[in-house]
Amino acid sequence: MPIVVDIDVMLARRKMSVGQLAERVGITPANLAVLKNGRAKAVRFTTLAALCEVLECQPGDLLRWETDGADGVARAEGADGTPEG
Repeated sequence: MPIVVDIDVMLARRKMSVGQLAERVGITPANLAVLKNGRAKAVRFTTLAALCEVLECQPGDLLRWETDGADGVARAEGADGTPEG
């Protein structure tokens, strides 16, 4: 997926555990793990705002875009995880 989640980086900088962050943001540790490990398909802006508030950072500190191939083009994935197009 071309969107990379860097929550681990901010957790390390803030010397905070996943459990502490989940509690302060108001989401379950399991849901935070899904987001942190890049398995989430979406994130609510309210959740992103809460993460930024607790971690004292900007959305760009948590999310970044990367290309998926040598040609520099991001490709969408189908429901089965294979590239479309």
